[in-house]
Amino acid sequence: MNIQLSKPAASPVLRVEGLSKQFEMHHLKRTLYAFEDISFELSKGEFILLRGENGAGKSTLLRTLYRSYLPRAGRVFYHTEEGTIDLASAADVDIAVLRRREIGFVTQFLNARPRVAAEELVAEPLRLAGTPHSDAVIEARRWLSAFGVKKQLWAAYPSTFSGGEQQKVNLARALILPQRLLLLDEPTASLDRDARKALVTRLGELKAAGVAMIGVFHHPEDIQHLIDREIHLKAIKIEDEEDHVAE
Repeated sequence: MNIQLSKPAASPVLRVEGLSKQFEMHHLKRTLYAFEDISFELSKGEFILLRGENGAGKSTLLRTLYRSYLPRAGRVFYHTEEGTIDLASAADVDIAVLRRREIGFVTQFLNARPRVAAEELVAEPLRLAGTPHSDAVIEARRWLSAFGVKKQLWAAYPSTFSGGEQQKVNLARALILPQRLLLLDEPTASLDRDARKALVTRLGELKAAGVAMIGVFHHPEDIQHLIDREIHLKAIKIEDEEDHVAE
């Protein structure tokens, strides 16, 4: 066990039991160990911060919860509005539906599609949820402005933007539609002060609305007032082998 937890709140949105992840490096005939036997609960409106040295598997844990990675062992019970599902073994089609409706993943990187305007990219989650196009675009512009994207860039293609501007577009898109569960992977990295402030304000709104959140932060002091609990991960040291890194 490599986490330290206080007693969780009641009525969890997420319950993780004995989760483990490793990667087989076949070309090197070695195993890269990420984390082992992790268990915790996350409740509605609760904010958990992941801490740990480089190589402790913080980002890997988030990606495993999001099911970008399959775990080696363990279960991830997510309590949807329609029932409970094990994210560790659910069908890909069910994961896709949950990602669209209930589970969000926020990272510093934007997958910018060619020839799609920033305002259209940000508005898309609202449109897919049934919001009329004009209303979705208005809301998208509001969030682009909040994160400091210049007005003259709203109709431009993010694929041509700088890394910092792309990150702002990515945050606006990821946070425009409240989800029940939000996974945050270094969303403040490389952001300027005003954009970080806008992000923290939005996370506070989401937390107050009952969104459950767990994340890794480059500037944890920014969100200290939002944190309810912390999970401390430790890099796994394998005897008689060189150090393995999973970040």
